[in-house]
Parts: sequence; C-alpha cells; structure tokens
Amino acid sequence: MLSEIRGRRPTAEQQERSRYEKAMARHQVGVERARRARDQARARHQWLSWLRLALAVRRERRKAPRPPAPRGPGGSTTDREEILVAGLAGEELVATGLNRKLDDEWTLIRGYRNRRGEIDHLLLGPGGVVAIEVKYRNATVHCDGDDWRFDKYDNYGNLVEQGRITDGRGRSPSVQLNEPADALEELLRSRGHRVPVQRVVLFTHPRSRIGTCRRATVHAATSPDYVLDLISRAAPSLTARQLGTIRHLIEHDHRSRGGARKS
Repeated sequence: MLSEIRGRRPTAEQQERSRYEKAMARHQVGVERARRARDQARARHQWLSWLRLALAVRRERRKAPRPPAPRGPGGSTTDREEILVAGLAGEELVATGLNRKLDDEWTLIRGYRNRRGEIDHLLLGPGGVVAIEVKYRNATVHCDGDDWRFDKYDNYGNLVEQGRITDGRGRSPSVQLNEPADALEELLRSRGHRVPVQRVVLFTHPRSRIGTCRRATVHAATSPDYVLDLISRAAPSLTARQLGTIRHLIEHDHRSRGGARKS
C-alpha cells in the first residue's frame, strides 16, 4: 500500500500543478477585465465609477489562488502514508524484539495472508503457533468482546478524542486477527495438525495503554515481552519435524496470494 501511494504521488503533484495553473489563468483574466473597466472609467472622467472599479481591481488581486506547497527532495507525505510508515516501524519493532530473545527453534513469518485476511506476524516454535496483529496507536484502548474503542489524551492528561477502532472493512482488531487465524487453524486441522493458534493484538506506540477489556477474544498487550512470556509458559508440544511440516503448509497456502516476509 505504501508503494502504491508513493507511486501515485508524481501524478497527483502534476494534477495539482495543472489545477493551479488553470486557476491562475482564470484569475489573471478576471484581474485584466477589472483593470480595463477601471481605465475606461478614468478616460471618461467618471471618477466615482473609477474609484469603485479601482477597489474592485484590488479585491480581484486578493483572490489569487495559492500555489502548491513546495516539495522536498522526496515529495510531501500524506496522512495515510505517515500512518503506514508508522505501522511498518511498529512491525519492525516487534520483529526485532522477538528475534533478539528467541533462538533458531522459532520462525517468524511476516505478512502471512490467507482467504480470510492477513496476519502481521506468525510465530512458530516448540511452544506452538502465535498470530500477532500490530497496531500503532497513541491511545488508551478498551475492548468489550469484539467491540474495541480508544481514548486519546493530550500531554496534559485531558481527554481529546474517543472512538471505535476498526480497519478499512469495519473490523475491530480482534475480528481482523481472528478471521485469518481461524482459517489457519482450519487449514492445519484439515492436514492432521490440531494446533491451536494463540492470538495477540500488540499496540506498539510508546504511549499505548490497555484499559478495560471484558470478554476479550484475543490477548491485548503493549510489548513484545508479553508474547515472550506467553510462549515461555507453554509446554513444548511440537517437534522440529512437525514445525517444518506446518511451516511448509503455511508458506504453500500463502504463496498463491503473494510472498511472505520471513525472518
């Protein structure tokens, strides 16, 4: 998505420049028309009309369109682009935190996609399978089942914004994670692997907080350490051979839908 936005930017800048040039041409026509009317009034010694038209010229000049904002070497960024960049930074933070603490018995697959959606991170190891959805949100997060809401505070502790947390399809973070995680469990079960998929929604913004969560259908946390603690409490249940087979099934399932990033 980030590549698509950046790829569209030159076209958007050209369109913006073209709109400005057309608006400036219309503005110049209007100013010239007002000037001619003013000069005609002066030539005829119609001083009241001349004064009124002189003021009209001044007003017309003030209507000049604003030029496009200057671009830096890489061009300006949109709000959507900044959100995506922040999200990628959050995902990288999670990957780095997990890779630093886990050994080679564990595999992290990034960007796994199946028929029901995408999972940011899949962690596979002796302790099982963990699906992780990463969110970068400066807010205190609450959940009631699959209904997720946020409270945002300013630097002085004043509540400045509230709302629901949903993706572009209107799904809450838990639904967004549970749908592809359920599909993954079904896939593994159909191949003879009855492996439950643990689900964690991880908020990575430095000011993210977990508020009240009732009847939660996933784990909610603000640090990769939560995931590490979760898997440390799980008894080893998968052999290296089983993990290899499961990893192959996941990668094969994903391959037709685009390449996964594995680290």
